[in-house]
Amino acid sequence: MKHDFFSVENVVLILAIILCLVWTYQSIVAMSRNWSLTEKLAMEKKELELLTVQVEADELENDYYRSDEYQELLARKYLDKKMEGENMVVLPKNSEEAKNKHKKVKAEASEEDYSNFEEWMRYLFPNF
Repeated sequence: MKHDFFSVENVVLILAIILCLVWTYQSIVAMSRNWSLTEKLAMEKKELELLTVQVEADELENDYYRSDEYQELLARKYLDKKMEGENMVVLPKNSEEAKNKHKKVKAEASEEDYSNFEEWMRYLFPNF
């Protein structure tokens, strides 16, 4: 039996298969490139949105710093200014007894051991 592998039909079939494979490969490459570009575009849009929000926040912050209320707060804080009719009260520094008052209360409370249920009852019903 004699086989003719290089007949016109076989050559055309081989060329058609090669063209289909090349076309499929190029389609996959194009879809992959489109997908990566779409992902990049989505990331750029998110970054743009984030930057837009940051710009808006900065503009609002600048508006606050330009406001009369903020200027008044700065004048009160750093220049010891006050409004008409207001009285300034200067309180003395806390004594050591005042600073340690809450520490003593916490120490006394921690000395008493209550179960979890009793602590919840004391929390929910303090006069119980």
